[in-house]
Amino acid sequence: MRIAVQAPCRVDLAGGTLDIWPLYLYHAHAVTVNFAIDRYARCLLEPRADRRILLRSKDLGIEESFDSLSALAASPRCKLPLAANLVRFFAPREGFHLQTDSEAPAGAGIAGSSALIIATASALNRLTGAGYRLERLREIAQNVEAQIIRVPTGSQDYYPAMYGGVSAIELGVAGILRHPIPVDPTDFNERIVLAYTGLPRNSGINNWEVLKAHIDGDRKVYRNFEVIASIAQAMRGALAKSDWIEVGRLLREEWSHRRKNAPGITTPLIDRLVAAAHKAGATGAKVCGAGGGGCVFFLAERGARESVAQAIQREGAALLPARLAPRGVRVTVK
Repeated sequence: MRIAVQAPCRVDLAGGTLDIWPLYLYHAHAVTVNFAIDRYARCLLEPRADRRILLRSKDLGIEESFDSLSALAASPRCKLPLAANLVRFFAPREGFHLQTDSEAPAGAGIAGSSALIIATASALNRLTGAGYRLERLREIAQNVEAQIIRVPTGSQDYYPAMYGGVSAIELGVAGILRHPIPVDPTDFNERIVLAYTGLPRNSGINNWEVLKAHIDGDRKVYRNFEVIASIAQAMRGALAKSDWIEVGRLLREEWSHRRKNAPGITTPLIDRLVAAAHKAGATGAKVCGAGGGGCVFFLAERGARESVAQAIQREGAALLPARLAPRGVRVTVK
């Protein structure tokens, strides 16, 4: 048996950081808006006749092996903690070779690790016959990622990997609910441009510090998230109506707001890119994820996508080809 899985990465549009529990419980109608892109995290899993476990990351060029599951479980430090922690949880009885690969550049901010966790968990779920449904896999993936990074994690990054498309992720007392936002994919793809500025020099926004400040009652942080929540609500409505003028305005508002509240989110290169792209026909832009480097998303006027892409490259950033991924995680068994 050979199990091959792929899951798409994402671009976040509005409502980031609100998806970390319990922040969203303090803001009415909290929502995060994002979309899946056709840059994938992949997992290939092949059972072995013995009990040996081999883990390999193709994109990182790292390998490690264990004589058995008990040997992996007893290992105090693994080179590939994402795969190792998932193997500990699913506890397959047989040996296997597990290889992962990601099309997300290092520090890109497009949820490459979250897509990889969904892909790897889906492969192990199939191998072991555990039978977890997709929403349960999201909970498992989020908990495993928290074990690795050792701070609370958000939920939004997993949903594009799970379902694809454009998503409004509602966050509230009743839990987390994902709603698709229908868009014309041809029209949408003619407007999106993604640039990679390189590995971040700093984390941009330290979500853990923000979370602690919010819980401790910092009024400035609270007001900051009230604005973030209102922008995300408006973004959801604008996308649903394909009001691209309003989507561009909201992107500009989101970027302006985050720059004021977290100056480390931008760099001189990112500022040059945003200015050059605007002159070339971009109606809005924002960094992906925590910023300080990584990827920047641009919304272009219809017909201006190529000129925006050229302006970005002239400023020294790498164009990262990306289109809307209509489907989420796919598991193929041969």
